[in-house]
Amino acid sequence: MTNAIFQMAELLARLPGIGQRTALRLTFHLLKAPEEYLQKLGEEIATLRERVCPCSECRNLSQGDPCEICSDDGRDDSVICIVESVPDLWAIENSGAFRGRYHVLHGMLSPLDGIGPGELKIDLLAARVAKSGTRELVVATRSSVEGEATAMLIRHVFEGRDVKISRIASGIPHGGELEYSDKMTLGRAFEGRREI
Repeated sequence: MTNAIFQMAELLARLPGIGQRTALRLTFHLLKAPEEYLQKLGEEIATLRERVCPCSECRNLSQGDPCEICSDDGRDDSVICIVESVPDLWAIENSGAFRGRYHVLHGMLSPLDGIGPGELKIDLLAARVAKSGTRELVVATRSSVEGEATAMLIRHVFEGRDVKISRIASGIPHGGELEYSDKMTLGRAFEGRREI
């Protein structure tokens, strides 16, 4: 195998969900692709970080600040869904089960890994709730030790405030990732959410 093919396959194999065989298949596909496509793909990859930034309101990743969801006047401002990651937000959006606002934690509480309330920016969420008149927070973290600890932290932070804290219902498998859940499962999880 030539060095250039091997190097490209090695880089592609570092992407999540891409094994060595798939990486080779993608490399050979790229070798057959039109030059214009390869140039556009290269430009998009090279400038991706420059064009995407976190939303200052919800911490979603977007090309604008505020993001498209925070800029949408048709959203229900009274409820905020708290998710671990942007792919989780997109999974919920694609389900059509939720039309409120979001807050992305970019992780879950895990003291052993050095992730505490400061890293999750819970203070930003608290300030946002205080100024927005939010009536409900829906905690949509996965059903795992870290997800449950994060939900309990959020409940503790908002204890004594006039904000209902709910948790999406099970239906999402224990330890499962929201981004891989189907629309019906996510819809049922939102319908069956419970107060915590």
